[in-house]
Amino acid sequence: MGEEDDEPENPRAWCELAVAHLAAGRPEAALRAATAAAELDPLSEWAHRLVSLGHSRIGDDREALAPAREAVRLAPGSWPSRVRLAEVLRRTPGRWGEAREQAGLAARFAPEEPEPQVVLGDLALLRGAHREAATHYRTALSTSPPAREPDAGGQERGARGQARINLGLALLRWDRPRAHHDPAWPVDPRETGRARRALEVWSRQVRLLLAVTTLAVAGAALALDRGGEARLAGVAVLLAVVPITVRQARRVRLWSHVPAMLARDPWLGTAVASAVLSVAAFTLWLVLPVVPATPGLAPVLDPLWAGLAGVVVLGWPALAGVRLFAEVWRGRPVLALEQFAAAAGERVARRDVVVARWLLVGRAWSAQLALAVVALAVDPRGAVLGLAVPYLLHRASRRGGPVTGDRWLGVAFALVLAGAVACATGGLTGWVWAWRAGLGAKLAVVLVFALRAVRAWWRGAPGPGRASLLMAEDLLDAETRPPVALDPEVRQALAYARGVVVAFGDERGPRVAGVIGTVSALGELRLIAGEEVWAAIGTDPRVAVFAADALRRRYWVEVRGVAWAEGDLVRVTPKQVLVTEFPGRHQRR
Repeated sequence: MGEEDDEPENPRAWCELAVAHLAAGRPEAALRAATAAAELDPLSEWAHRLVSLGHSRIGDDREALAPAREAVRLAPGSWPSRVRLAEVLRRTPGRWGEAREQAGLAARFAPEEPEPQVVLGDLALLRGAHREAATHYRTALSTSPPAREPDAGGQERGARGQARINLGLALLRWDRPRAHHDPAWPVDPRETGRARRALEVWSRQVRLLLAVTTLAVAGAALALDRGGEARLAGVAVLLAVVPITVRQARRVRLWSHVPAMLARDPWLGTAVASAVLSVAAFTLWLVLPVVPATPGLAPVLDPLWAGLAGVVVLGWPALAGVRLFAEVWRGRPVLALEQFAAAAGERVARRDVVVARWLLVGRAWSAQLALAVVALAVDPRGAVLGLAVPYLLHRASRRGGPVTGDRWLGVAFALVLAGAVACATGGLTGWVWAWRAGLGAKLAVVLVFALRAVRAWWRGAPGPGRASLLMAEDLLDAETRPPVALDPEVRQALAYARGVVVAFGDERGPRVAGVIGTVSALGELRLIAGEEVWAAIGTDPRVAVFAADALRRRYWVEVRGVAWAEGDLVRVTPKQVLVTEFPGRHQRR
């Protein structure tokens, strides 16, 4: 079966071949094998689940939805099928709520498994609910099934590796790709994306137009003594803002969602607010009566005029500086590095480690700059405190393992250290050149960061900024896990048993009740049970079904599974099967 030319003879073997192809990174071959299994056995939940997974791995989530739903229909108590359906719905516009429901059912069916909690965490992370996401990821990491222990190198993989990586993103307060869009909205994200682009273009065009006009009016008044004519031209430019606004407003089709979009994406809201403020300041700059002390020049030099002009011209770079500072100091990169390091066997984790370290460099740079400014203003000897910054940077960076993989990062580390040493030397000795060298090193850090970002942009590679952080996906083991099969011995015991007992739990604690049971062709138990069983499984669907082997009378079987009420029957999907021998004299032989 390991050879490509060998064709399996039964559906289960085709499914095993599909799993092998998925593990080897061959989703097209996996899809063909899973499709063959589904054609041979249309009632195979595992086959339909693998068909859905194959479509998702090749990027066709639209085709993945139908087989995922079919898998759930065939085995409604299968938590891996619920996880698969939740993963497909997560990528389907407007289905976030249904994905959350399916993941919640999977968590109820298998609270001891990490995968459902990871999916719940991913859904919360995509909404920007970082605390909720971190809670789910920590819950997933608190489970430790033996089959998914860390590998020989101590690196966690699979669902636990995905939980580690995405927990690090939650600690960094990662911005999802569409920060303005709430996945829970029953709206296509392409529509909100068009609205966002229209608002961004309007804000950019208005701020740039008014800034250039302000500089032109001020230059005409100062250099050419044409203040009056220049202000009239400014009024004409202000009127030109109207058609720009109307044109972009027509592209916004979801005005009812715009306030929520601005609240969810603070930088989009700040950009729009900055444009509105620029229009207001420019208007006041043009129409406010100014009494000049010196004809021709005073209107431009008046403090009120200068302040309003500064709002229009300097608002854009000031906003960019504030955003850069906020991006650097947002989140907890030291704790995130620990999580990334625990899953460093995954490529995504190694990439996120580098970005987190660049964020630490940004923090070290800004802290050093602040200390240098305070030292120059208060006491130059205080620059010695800056020597603690590179030490703390080194200690924090070690949380992510050895500092390797980015030579530019090593250069930035060295410049941070050189800047601290030079400024401390200047503060203690009073050497001006030492101060200049220290400030030059700080400027060089900015230059290295910019060159690293430009190089990444040119090559289409990950850069040093937050935009390069990646969310871990497609590492869940459950989606390929085979269902629990009932062997002939178990089927015989359940078929010929004189009495079948189901154990369940309700508000009064563990209880048992007699039921009438059969086994379907799919290996699913079908029970006719009393009202107390129906009421209990609505709260906790986990049950255990017991039956004695009526033919040999020495064995009894226990089937632990998930109960799902449908019609007049309770359908139980097996999770674990135990065959145990009754105690008696025969055991002494």
